[in-house]
Amino acid sequence: MTDSFAKYASHINASNCYRHKKKTMFIFSTPSSSPSTAFFSPPRASNSKPLLSISSSNFYLRSSTSSVCSSTSLTFKIPRKPKESYLVSANMTSSVSNRTFLNAQNEQDVLSGIKKEVEAGTLPPAVAAGMEEVYLNYKSAVIKSGDPKADETVLSNMTALLDRIFLDVKEPFVFEPHHKAKREPFDYYMFGQNYIRPLVDFKHSYVGNMPLFMEMEEQLKQGHNIILMSNHQSEADPAIIALLLEVRLPTIVENMIYVAGDRVITDPLCKPFSIGRNLICVYSKKHMLDDPELIDMKRKANTRSLKEMATLLRSGSQIIWIAPSGGRDRPVSDSGEWAPAPFDPSSVDNMRRLVEHSGPPGHIYPLAILCHDIMPPPLKVEKEIGEKRVISFHGAGISVAPEISFSNVTAACENPEKAKDAYTKALYDSVTEQYDVLKSAIHGKKGLEASTPVVSLSKPRLKTDTQKPCMIL
Repeated sequence: MTDSFAKYASHINASNCYRHKKKTMFIFSTPSSSPSTAFFSPPRASNSKPLLSISSSNFYLRSSTSSVCSSTSLTFKIPRKPKESYLVSANMTSSVSNRTFLNAQNEQDVLSGIKKEVEAGTLPPAVAAGMEEVYLNYKSAVIKSGDPKADETVLSNMTALLDRIFLDVKEPFVFEPHHKAKREPFDYYMFGQNYIRPLVDFKHSYVGNMPLFMEMEEQLKQGHNIILMSNHQSEADPAIIALLLEVRLPTIVENMIYVAGDRVITDPLCKPFSIGRNLICVYSKKHMLDDPELIDMKRKANTRSLKEMATLLRSGSQIIWIAPSGGRDRPVSDSGEWAPAPFDPSSVDNMRRLVEHSGPPGHIYPLAILCHDIMPPPLKVEKEIGEKRVISFHGAGISVAPEISFSNVTAACENPEKAKDAYTKALYDSVTEQYDVLKSAIHGKKGLEASTPVVSLSKPRLKTDTQKPCMIL
């Protein structure tokens, strides 16, 4: 978060903000009862025209969907979409590649494909080195998981990732201030889920206070806004949150919006995963001053993003994840132990004011996440894009505590600055307390016995369907 955030939030606070007089109905996007894990959205059957017509250079995808989802008290109807045509040609690199990686049958094909594209001048050597490093580290992690089909999993997931990276190198994807997850014709969301899934040791993973997550779902149905003030551990955080909640709360995890720093939307190895998430794109405070010539541009971009966020909050039924620390956690210098990075009071206060002045009721929850073992960040903050990717198979956990009321926490504070600090401390202390419980369960190997009166741990429910391969066009 930046000074632009503060200025814009102050403007909202000072003005007579628009407030809704009508309740907002929360309309769910309804996943099927057995959601497909294919990366390309499968076309539906049709009695009139073929859904997939293939010629020598063009592919046509047509789809039409209609679905109804019922719950105990409400029925959510998804209106029939008009027919959409996708013209996917050889030069439309956002949809179809030149098959260098998708045609790979084994590791030798993958590595030789990387070398071939470098020699052809179509792949920068630095990106190629990162692709090879990720492939080898991912392979090692999945094999160590004990998966009997590790080789098949690695080849399927890594060829899909390398293909997406290569496509973006040729035709870079540009993120809007408010980016909506790209689900078709290639399902980037499910791609990210399936890529991270083999790295999670679900037998040693936990969710803290699941009833509170269920409570959030009810609040969203009523048109309320939810803000998750969280620590931030790795590039895999969004996938970890979604994987641990996807069975019980699929609509929440698929509609969650993440406040994302510029590195995850500019790093070639990270962009394919970011494309599959709903994002509010901002420039991190930690990297705001990296290039003096770009400071003004970054601040203006952040202002645009915050306007988008304010608009979303006014519409209601939004769930937004934000890391007020401004970056990923690192080991504490004196002990070497990992711990949540301190929250920035200005970021917390600005977000709180945006929510309070949006109109619909808002709720701020402290969320803790522990997953740094799977994809740990560099031990120190790096300015340059292209960090080393370490990948491991490990347990992970998330936990949420009851929402924290600003008025209750700050009732005795003498001035706004002390109130800001007190509220930030209350949120941070809750995240730290929950993190310690997750740490005891996972690193301390206490499992469910690590539960406390504040954090009740449970095991995440797992999908029973098997992963389907990427649809090759």
